[in-house]
Amino acid sequence: MSGLRGAFRRRAAALKRAEAPVETARLLAALPLAVCELDADDRFLFVNYAAEELFGSSSAFLYGKPLHDILPADHPIFMLLDRARRDGAPIAEHDLAIEGPRFARRGISLQAAPIADAPGHLVVTLQDSSAARALDQQLSARNAARSITGMAAVLAHEVKNPLSGIRGAAQLLEANAAADDRELAVLIRDEVDRIKDLVERIEVFGDKKMDLQAVNVHRVLEHVRRLAQSGFGARIRFVEAYDPSLPSVLGNRDQLVQVLLNLIKNAAEAVAETERADGEIYLATGFQHGVRLAASSGRGQPNLPIFIAVRDNGAGIPEDIRRHLFEPFVSTKAAGSGLGLALVAKIVADHGGLINVESRPGRTEFRIHLPQFEDRGEGEH
Repeated sequence: MSGLRGAFRRRAAALKRAEAPVETARLLAALPLAVCELDADDRFLFVNYAAEELFGSSSAFLYGKPLHDILPADHPIFMLLDRARRDGAPIAEHDLAIEGPRFARRGISLQAAPIADAPGHLVVTLQDSSAARALDQQLSARNAARSITGMAAVLAHEVKNPLSGIRGAAQLLEANAAADDRELAVLIRDEVDRIKDLVERIEVFGDKKMDLQAVNVHRVLEHVRRLAQSGFGARIRFVEAYDPSLPSVLGNRDQLVQVLLNLIKNAAEAVAETERADGEIYLATGFQHGVRLAASSGRGQPNLPIFIAVRDNGAGIPEDIRRHLFEPFVSTKAAGSGLGLALVAKIVADHGGLINVESRPGRTEFRIHLPQFEDRGEGEH
C-alpha cells in the first residue's frame, strides 16, 4: 500500500512539474509589471502582456527580435544587461528613458537578473512610473479645480458688482473730463473690463452638472483641427494617427471641443515660438487596456481605455513648471492668465478621466484618458 501511495505521489509531482511552466506563464501574463526574458544575444524569448503594452508590439512581433532592433545600440540599458551577466547578480536602475518606433517612455525602472540554469539569459522587469505621475497630476488637478471653484463663487459675488459701479463712474468721468483726464478715465474703464473678463473666465469653474453622452472623438478632433487651420494653426502641419475602430467616449462634446482647442492652441503657440520651418502638431487616438483611476465615490474603479494625444515639436515645458502645470495661475506665457490648463484639468476630471503631460525639448505630449460609452440606445454626437 505504501508503495502505491508513493507511486501516486510521484505521479502527482510529475504532473505538477509539467503544469508549472503553464502556470508560471499565466502568472507572469497577469502581472501589471512588464516582464521579459532575453537570451545571451539580447533576443526576446518571452514577454508578458504588460511588456507588449510598454513596447507597443505584440509578443509574436517581439519573439526572437534583438533588443537593439527597437532601442539605439548606445542605450545605457545594454551596459546594465552586460553588467548583470558579468557579475552574475541582479542589477537595478531607475529613471530611464526608452524610445523606439512604436513607444516613448520616461521614468522607467529596470531590474535585470541572470537565470541560473540558462547561461547568458536574463529576466528583465520594467516599471513605467508615468502612470503614477499621471495620477499625482490628476489629484493635483482635482484639488486645483476644487480651490478655484470656491474662488469663482467668491469673485462672482464680491467683485463683479463693485466692478460695474467703478466702470459706470469711469464712464461718467470720461464724458465730463478734460482731455488730459479723459485718458485716465479710459484707462480705468479698460482695466475694469480686463478684471471683469478674468472673473468671468474663472466663473466657468463653478460646479455645474455636465450632460454626458456618446461622443465620437474623431468628429471632435476634426472640428477642432479645421478651426485651428483656419486661424492660429494655419502655417503648421497637422499629422493625424487615429484608430478607426475606436468606440465612442462618455463625454460632453462642447466641453471636449474646449479642452482640445485649448491644447492645440497651446501646441501651436509652442511651435510658433521656435520659428522652425518644420513645425508640426500630431493628433492621435487609441485604445489602451488597463488604465484605471481610483474612484472616491465607492462606485469602483472606472476604466479609461480611450486616449487622445496632442503632441508638438516646440521647445518643451520647463521642468520647474511642468509639475504645477494644471494648477491655476501657472503659465509658461508672459501674458498668460494660467487658467487654460487648469480648466482643461477640471473638465477632464468632470468626465472621470485622466490627463498627463510628457515634455522635453522638441517633443511635448498631452494625453487624455477617457471612459468608454456603454451603449444603452442613446444617440451619438
